[in-house]
Amino acid sequence: MGLKRQKIAKKTLSFYKYNFSFREPFQILFDGTFCQAALKNKIQIKEQMPKYLMGEVQLCTTSCALKELETLGKDLYGAKIILQRFQTRNCPHFKDPVPASECLLSMLGETNPHHYFVATQDHSLTAGLKKIPGVPLLYIILNTIVLDKPCQASLDHVRAVQLGELVSPAQQQSISSLKEEQGIAQKDGERRGKKRKRKRSNPNPLSCLKKKKKSGPTPPKKKAEEGAKRKRVRHKKQRTEGGGASAPAVPNA
Repeated sequence: MGLKRQKIAKKTLSFYKYNFSFREPFQILFDGTFCQAALKNKIQIKEQMPKYLMGEVQLCTTSCALKELETLGKDLYGAKIILQRFQTRNCPHFKDPVPASECLLSMLGETNPHHYFVATQDHSLTAGLKKIPGVPLLYIILNTIVLDKPCQASLDHVRAVQLGELVSPAQQQSISSLKEEQGIAQKDGERRGKKRKRKRSNPNPLSCLKKKKKSGPTPPKKKAEEGAKRKRVRHKKQRTEGGGASAPAVPNA
């Protein structure tokens, strides 16, 4: 029977790993009712839980669950000691504690983004958990730990993803990683509803240049004879052999 129970648990774990991206170490939220049942049935949670889930686990609780055990008195003192050994996760009810069932539901939200398992014996909490897709439920029955089969909300969610009506968490993660690689990822609410301010830039230096005046047709050059004095040409006198200057030659008439 132990091998059959573990085989069923392996199949259920594969469902959550493939469809809701659950990975080790598995985070398990406990309340006082599960610890009380484990104490009554002599179940060593730290030893048996990793073996049953076939992987590394992180045992967690909330401050509200611890406060609830304190208010219930000495009858649940043993369960309180067990629960105090687990990691305490921050919840939004630190100043004003609420019942453990309400606190655990608030930790999961609508989609269980942190991939919590929940270990409880509380029937009212179990009914609320089955309305949230992707929440593995653990409880104790017949002195053994049991991983419940996927609820109808989880099955409907997976069917909607397969039909293309929804985007699976794995696809959302891959899309966000691609956006970060391309540098187009935005933080939640960033740049939403804000107008982008235009930076004041310097004027174009080419537009500041003075326009060149268009040159008209160049006027024709005036002749040297018009308005200009004629250069005087001096003729040098030729000297004869006797040393005298000879008269300039007169052209023939």
